[in-house]
Amino acid sequence: MSGAEQETMPQTSVVFSSILGPSCSGQVLPGMGERGSGASSSGDLVFQEGRLISGSLEALMEHLVPTVDYYPDRTYIFTFLLSSRVFIPPHDLLARVGQICLEQRQQLETGSEKAKLKSFSAKIVQLLKEWTEAFPYDFQDEKAMAELKAITHRVTQCDEENGTVKKAIAQMTQSLLLSLAARSQLQELRDKLRSPAMDKGSVLKTKPPATQKDILGVCCDPLVLAQQLTHIELERVSSIHPEDLMQIVSHMDSRDKHRCRGDLTKTYSLEAYDNWFNCLSMLVATEVCRVVKKKHRTRMLEFFIDVARECFNIGNFNSMMAIISGMNLSPVARLKKTWSKVKTAKFDVLEHHMDPSSNFCNYRTALQGATQRSQMANSSREKIVIPVFNLFVKDIYFLHKIHTNHLPNGHVNFKKFWEISRQIHEFMTWTQVECPFEKDKKIQNYLLTAPIYSEEALFIASFESEGPENHMEKDSWKTLRTTLLNRA
Repeated sequence: MSGAEQETMPQTSVVFSSILGPSCSGQVLPGMGERGSGASSSGDLVFQEGRLISGSLEALMEHLVPTVDYYPDRTYIFTFLLSSRVFIPPHDLLARVGQICLEQRQQLETGSEKAKLKSFSAKIVQLLKEWTEAFPYDFQDEKAMAELKAITHRVTQCDEENGTVKKAIAQMTQSLLLSLAARSQLQELRDKLRSPAMDKGSVLKTKPPATQKDILGVCCDPLVLAQQLTHIELERVSSIHPEDLMQIVSHMDSRDKHRCRGDLTKTYSLEAYDNWFNCLSMLVATEVCRVVKKKHRTRMLEFFIDVARECFNIGNFNSMMAIISGMNLSPVARLKKTWSKVKTAKFDVLEHHMDPSSNFCNYRTALQGATQRSQMANSSREKIVIPVFNLFVKDIYFLHKIHTNHLPNGHVNFKKFWEISRQIHEFMTWTQVECPFEKDKKIQNYLLTAPIYSEEALFIASFESEGPENHMEKDSWKTLRTTLLNRA
């Protein structure tokens, strides 16, 4: 795989066009029930074959709020709460929900229908419960928490001292505070651990002694290493939340002027997960280039090829792609004498799976197969699906860029957000799989803390293993040695 091919940005699947195009003929999420009393006029919400496809932002907000006779479908709640942040900050949405609730409550109080008022209050609490469970980080904002308290205070006014509505609110509030506290502690831990990658290789004059520990000295079983990589992947990806992924859309939107949470607070989870991919690629290259003897380098390459294959079999496509990327880095790829001794048939199969042509068609076919296996799984091992994260991000990016947020009549293009939500929801389902493999702290510690060479150090180690073959390489080698000696 060439460097140019690796940098090819995947285009949005043609499936998206069929879903989002005028015909609306693609596979979509299950439809929603029609809103009961208080429904917006057909001019504000547009349905196609029973499915909401567009509407004004105000009508969509009203469609979120329950009435005595209506409760929104859960898929709509998730999709709207997720996508609304592109247009309006969560605390402002919550304020508008509070206003709509107050208006409906006043109508019910005028009619002196206590039973209906209690039913309506219970539904509002249920909506808030779903919101706080799906997007608890929305309530870290003081304005949002103040709005939540205001709404819950209103809906409890008709409830008895120890009534069911008050109990439900107390339970919801406690769960929310625990969730926010857990996330805050996790963020503090990450901030403490967060430090620049150590560039140990860049200060080495020569390669390390052959006796220095390498990955094969820690784990020589490709399957075991693939399982430990999967452990790390699932642990890291589990810290990514739906609203984090929605920043891919909200950061790029130029039409909407508000600044959402993602603009104010850089999401470390996305950055950290992307950095993990890069670190794994560089670790693979480091492990290969630092080996002194050609026979041992050959063994190292064949080992990582087997690890990548085991990752593929598990469904861990992200680690597989990182390993392949590491072996395709120029300092490794140029080791022709070493590669000539490697049995490359298995590597060729792996590269075929990750061929970037036709929008990574081969990879997408394999991902679809892993997804189907996961859906029909009888064991937790069969449930694992870890997609190539940067391709997933680029799919969301192109889906956003190709389809507008608003239709010519000013309506929100909700069909677009159904599809974005579907993909994010599917991704979140994959992240919640519990890793079935036993954790090996020794192996994981090596994978996460082993020294990683800089690109400069990789080239130096590569040239020391196999000397430069042309004038360009000779010039590069000379420059690198001069730089290294001056630095020393």
